[in-house]
Amino acid sequence: MYKSDVEAVDAFVVKYKELNAEIGKIIIGQDEVVKDVIISIFSKGHCLLIGVPGLAKTLLVNTIADVLGLTYNRIQFTPDLMPSDIIGSEILGEDRNFKFIKGPLFANIILADEINRTPPKTQAALLEAMQERSVTTGGKRYELGNPFFVLATQNPIEQEGTYPLPEAQLDRFMFNVWLDYPSLQDEITVVKNTTSNRKVELRKVISNEEIIYFQELVRRIPVTDNVLEYAVKLASKTRPNTEHAAEIANKYLSWGAGPRASQYLIIGAKCHSLIKGKYSPDIEDVKAVAAAILRHRIVRNYKAEAEGISVDAIISELLKA
Repeated sequence: MYKSDVEAVDAFVVKYKELNAEIGKIIIGQDEVVKDVIISIFSKGHCLLIGVPGLAKTLLVNTIADVLGLTYNRIQFTPDLMPSDIIGSEILGEDRNFKFIKGPLFANIILADEINRTPPKTQAALLEAMQERSVTTGGKRYELGNPFFVLATQNPIEQEGTYPLPEAQLDRFMFNVWLDYPSLQDEITVVKNTTSNRKVELRKVISNEEIIYFQELVRRIPVTDNVLEYAVKLASKTRPNTEHAAEIANKYLSWGAGPRASQYLIIGAKCHSLIKGKYSPDIEDVKAVAAAILRHRIVRNYKAEAEGISVDAIISELLKA
């Protein structure tokens, strides 16, 4: 597709800017969130979006699916949703043979809306598909779309009738992204755009083949030993009462990030360096993706909760050290 990786990196920067500009026609003032979602797509990761209702989480996924030109399905998670409702089920056909009817999981982009509203059995079916990128039913294995990307949303303020994701299942998500309220000026722009008859035509910026090509390019980017060591040490610092644990981890954490965090820190740093037009990541690229990768992988202890020390404050201290 491109003569060399250097040429491919330059092309990737152009594509990223085009993607950003196109998404920015609809999504106002969520630049960091959009950047994290795009990084997780090109890193072959999945993303968990947490924010109060009305912050355009669903609209963001719709918009990204439009500009990427990928197939897209939205699954509304509810307490009565069964695994077969998302994976699909076997039905008896007219020829007296069973045939598999694919569920909504068979698409490139899946929006798992309010993932914490469904029981663990259904959550587990989705999370298995995220890990294996395939489903098994009736003794047969079915491959999911390529690329395959799950964007799940969670509402942090409404806890009645929810089934919070266990830490081991949260670990399947590359990023945990917090959406905040827009600034006053951004909100004025949003209201102005959405209360008029303004219509926006989105164009498809990148093809399926190009996405897969750039995903492979991210993997090929070289990493120096000092950056690799920094990422692994950063993850190690979060593990209380271990050899490399930071003082703040021993004091405020009951559990730290596993090796998957180290892997994602490097993959995320590689992709972050690419969107900045660099041919290899440095420590600043690791720091740029660290909060979104670590915040759902470390568990605060009672002392941290009692003193009101947030996960992000702990990560911030670890990055300063």
